[in-house]
Amino acid sequence: MRRRSLLLAAVPAGLATLAACGDGKSDSSKAGASASPTASAPPPPKIVEGPLPPITAGTKFGEKPTVAKGQGDPSKDLAVKTVIPGSGHSVAENDFVQANYLGQIWATGKVFDNSYDRHRPLVLQLAQGSIIDGWRYALTGKKAGSRVQIAVPPTWGYGKSGNAQAGIKGTDTLVFVIDVIDSFNSKSSVKGKPVPQNDAALPTVGTNTDGKAPDIKIDGKSAPPKKLVSNYVLEGDGPEVKADQAVLCQFKGVVWASGKTFQQTYGSGRLAQFSLEQMQQAVKGLAQGLTGKKVGSRVLVVVPPDLGYGNTPPSGGVVQKGSTLVFSVDILAAM
Repeated sequence: MRRRSLLLAAVPAGLATLAACGDGKSDSSKAGASASPTASAPPPPKIVEGPLPPITAGTKFGEKPTVAKGQGDPSKDLAVKTVIPGSGHSVAENDFVQANYLGQIWATGKVFDNSYDRHRPLVLQLAQGSIIDGWRYALTGKKAGSRVQIAVPPTWGYGKSGNAQAGIKGTDTLVFVIDVIDSFNSKSSVKGKPVPQNDAALPTVGTNTDGKAPDIKIDGKSAPPKKLVSNYVLEGDGPEVKADQAVLCQFKGVVWASGKTFQQTYGSGRLAQFSLEQMQQAVKGLAQGLTGKKVGSRVLVVVPPDLGYGNTPPSGGVVQKGSTLVFSVDILAAM
């Protein structure tokens, strides 16, 4: 069973399936919303440069670090240091961040969580309620490719209740080393290489990479395929998506027969994040069509009715019984 990161304050914002999609106008179709503020939210912290314990091994970006135990009392403010400056784009609040990290307790040096051993970077949204506030404030404005070290007091960590699962007390300051690999937002597109779309019987998908919705053109004279189609439009060079992973993506879905869009992330200000295992229960063909495809790719997926909604489409939308569905999916990240 895949271990859930201890960092998450709640289920990651944006977790969604297509089971409840309608005409693209309802809020359920706009995946990726940030969590709503709560009355108990602490005020923004004062950010200071230290103190921070030294990193004694694994000092290069991407290496699992070893961090010394904290000496003396930690700051009551949020300590943030860019250990290795990156040259990528700056991270903004509410962006999704892909990162490797190690977390330990200041007073004892006990490591309570890290992603390096799992060989799967964490992908999370820097939104209130989705992640501990210390990360949200510390990483905003940092550039992709940076290694950032932070010390998080309880106020912007797990609060007075701590986290018993991780052995964190309500008085513990937490030390993190974070390698910011990349970040994504609603204007993100993949940057893969165009692949020829030579089958005249299949829809063609636009290859624009400006964060706007690609055109999906369907020849109304062609009959839809009876079997699942999954083809690269833009082929990336990332790792292949595995069936037990979740993906972060931009997507657009249209109905073959009418060409009408029934759901998309474009223009919503949000991204979609979903588990392929969960998607198997909603639109099985979409999950199957993304499995094995490379991160950083745009994929055309044509889903026949028996792998889509079949005879039980969402009510009130443009998807009818027996509809063939056509998706363009930008696979931004997998986790």
